[in-house]
Amino acid sequence: MGIKKATLSIEGGETLQVMFNPASYNLSFSATYSEKRIVGLDGPIQQYVAGNSETLEMTLYFDTYQPPTLQNASESGTDVTKITKKLAALVQIDGSLHRPPKVTFKWGGIQFSGVVTNVNQSYTMFLADGMPVRAKVDLTFKSLLDVKQSKLQSPFESPDRTKLRVIHEKEQLWNFAWEEYGDIEEWRSIARENKILNPLDIVAGQRIKLPAL
Repeated sequence: MGIKKATLSIEGGETLQVMFNPASYNLSFSATYSEKRIVGLDGPIQQYVAGNSETLEMTLYFDTYQPPTLQNASESGTDVTKITKKLAALVQIDGSLHRPPKVTFKWGGIQFSGVVTNVNQSYTMFLADGMPVRAKVDLTFKSLLDVKQSKLQSPFESPDRTKLRVIHEKEQLWNFAWEEYGDIEEWRSIARENKILNPLDIVAGQRIKLPAL
C-alpha cells in the first residue's frame, strides 16, 4: 500500500491534496468557566459556561523546485505561490457563500471540519529570478458547532418531576440549585416554589421542594 496523502476538502467541491504529509499536528480542546462567589462557602464555585471551539494546527510544506539534470544544466521550477494562494484564500470571503468556506482535513484517522482562521506563509527557496519554489505554510483550523446535532448528542438534563430535600447544617438554596440544575442562579426557582422570601431565612431540618424546570 502506497503513502496516502492528506487532503483539504473545500466547501463548494474543490479538494486540495498536500504535497507532503504533515510531520505532526496539534489538537486542542478547552472550556470556559465562570466563578461564582457564594456567602458561606470557603471558595468560589466554578460554573460551566460553554465549550470552546476545537483547534487544529499544522505545518505543510510545498516544493516545486527542479534541480539541474544531465539534459538541462539549469535549475527550474514553477511558482509555488500558485498552490499557497489557494490556502490563503481559505480565510477570505467566498462570493457565493458570503463567508469563508468550510474546510475538512482528512488524513489517516483524523477528519476535522471547520474554518481556517490563520494562514502564515514562509518562502524559503527562490530561483535566480526571484521566483519562490519552496514554502512552509502554518495553518490553524477552528471547528464549527452544529447546534442541532450537539443537542441530540448531549441534551441538557433537568429534573422532570418535583423532588423533596431536607436542608442540613450550613446548606443554602444555591447549594441545591448547583447540585440539581448545574446553575446556582436557579435558587430563585426553589425560593418561589417554597414561598421563601429571604434565601438566608432557612433552618436545618427544613424540607423544601425542588421544582421541575
